[in-house]
Amino acid sequence: MSSVSTAAGSAPESEPIRAIKLKHPWRIVFAVVILVIAAVFLIDAARRPAYDWASVAKYLFDRRVSAAALVTLELTVLAMIIAIVLGVLLAVMRLSPNPVLKAVAWFYVWLFRGTPVYVQLVFWGLIATIYQTIDIGIPFTSVQWASFATQAVVNAFWLSVIGLGLNEAAYMSEIVRAGLVSVDTGQNEAATALGMSWGQTMTRVILPQAMRVIIPPTGNEVISMLKTTSLVTAVPFSFDLYNRTRDISAETFNPIPMLIVASIWYLFFTSILMVGQYFLEKRFARGIGDRRDGKGGDGGPTGTLQIVGANQPSVVMPQAHEAGRR
Repeated sequence: MSSVSTAAGSAPESEPIRAIKLKHPWRIVFAVVILVIAAVFLIDAARRPAYDWASVAKYLFDRRVSAAALVTLELTVLAMIIAIVLGVLLAVMRLSPNPVLKAVAWFYVWLFRGTPVYVQLVFWGLIATIYQTIDIGIPFTSVQWASFATQAVVNAFWLSVIGLGLNEAAYMSEIVRAGLVSVDTGQNEAATALGMSWGQTMTRVILPQAMRVIIPPTGNEVISMLKTTSLVTAVPFSFDLYNRTRDISAETFNPIPMLIVASIWYLFFTSILMVGQYFLEKRFARGIGDRRDGKGGDGGPTGTLQIVGANQPSVVMPQAHEAGRR
């Protein structure tokens, strides 16, 4: 009996669990196959005469190519400025309770998203044929204060910028609208209860939270715009990167190296934009949803401002703003 009670009263010591690492032989085989295919392709590309790497090195920093790369950047930046400003306006109109503003914004988005950008650029190239003059006066009357020839007012470069910007504005409006809608309506109500004006609510409460949703797709749209500039030949405008390298290839009768040159420049700009997008996303993602981790407070989300009292609203503030309050 004593031996039984002793055995029942003391639990046997458990042995430490040995974790055995799972083996994935097929994963290693697949990785080796991919590396071998990539190595074969690179070696073959380096030795294949059609790529003509000597011509690639010759024209990569050619003055005409570098000038065209700068023009491509100008087209991208100017078109995105138009798209962002107009997109924000359209997003606000879509969220407006005014049915006329909402209908106009919806029609704009429907029209520009529903037709190809190449077709739109062709229309902008024919704008001088459709409207020979730009008249300032009272519509449908003979009263005219000023009249300008359309070709004298806008050139192919600005027609390209306008065409690209107006098309991109339709997509930016949906991105901005999605960001604004993603913020809980209680944030706006809580900010109003705190006595904030509409401008303070947007800049300090709504936009800092909406930017986390807006920044990633906007970065993608900027990169897409950089490549879409190659379609401005429809206007026609031929001083961008792709069309300039195509013109050079028509002179040398060797198009493949010039395509590689254009691709290298596009990849260079795209890489810079991707790095900038990464840091922007990191900047706007910080502060919200973090924990204080023993640094004081109640352990709630960083930047949460609550009104003392039962059933009172709370509003999520940016981290820098809360630090300024303390």
